[in-house]
Amino acid sequence: MKETEVAIQRMTEYILTNLHEDITAKDVANAAGYSQYHAARVFKEKTGMSPFEYIRRERLLQSAHLLRNYNKKIMDVALDYVFDSHEGFTRAFSKAFGINPKKYSDYPKPYGWLIPYRYLERSNIRMEDSNMDQTYVIFTQIIERPARKLILLRGKKAENYFDYCEETGCGEGDDSCAWDVLTQMKEALYEPVGLWLPDNMRPDGTGVYAHGVEVAAEYDGEIPEGFDVIDLEPCKYLVFQGESYDDNNFLEAVNICMDRIQKFNPEVYGYQYAPTIAPKMQLRPEGWRGYIEMIPVTEK
Repeated sequence: MKETEVAIQRMTEYILTNLHEDITAKDVANAAGYSQYHAARVFKEKTGMSPFEYIRRERLLQSAHLLRNYNKKIMDVALDYVFDSHEGFTRAFSKAFGINPKKYSDYPKPYGWLIPYRYLERSNIRMEDSNMDQTYVIFTQIIERPARKLILLRGKKAENYFDYCEETGCGEGDDSCAWDVLTQMKEALYEPVGLWLPDNMRPDGTGVYAHGVEVAAEYDGEIPEGFDVIDLEPCKYLVFQGESYDDNNFLEAVNICMDRIQKFNPEVYGYQYAPTIAPKMQLRPEGWRGYIEMIPVTEK
């Protein structure tokens, strides 16, 4: 290993070993054998975070694990991970995970809200892809969809968003013409989505990618001209949500998130992908909420 890689490993090992203690910049630098300035610089270059940011993230992730699995009091966890107060810990936890620690600890399973998947079951951590970049956090949740209909405009050959827009035409904004129509459907159960259709839901001569919206199973209203309808059975989706990003870095953020999703192993958490029961979906990327993708799953 290169000298800097060894130094980074020593710093991260020191931090993870001492999360319950006060950790200073000098402590981290001493672990690497570097000056404080040089240690902070190489740590930032390698991880994308300052040592302080890394310490804060790991304390929050491990405190989430304790709250989930060991029925700990919030105040005890806060003090255990060197937060000054219940209020300070709650603010930091809520900002990081989008849910306050009380609500997090009250739910026995990850249904309906976001969790950091690497810490859902610490005992299974070695089963995940060891190459996953630890500097980028993706949150997951399981949601259930009822029986419903999918109204969509198919493409001819498109396998991605950009090819689809070229085939179907651009709308008034930055989206497709289909998107403009779908956003006007008042009967929609959820917001419009991009779709990757499985082979069993694709007639000959149609593409993989499309735009659509879900409506109630009993929907008998008007279908826009040129659009198609698919009946979908009840199913579960594994939802991935990436970190928020600057809209100027849209493509980079989406590509990073997609790459991490491809490396994710749902079997670690008792699920398996079920590509034939429903389309894979993506919500419209928004910087404030991050990239969101949904893949159908069944329990193992």
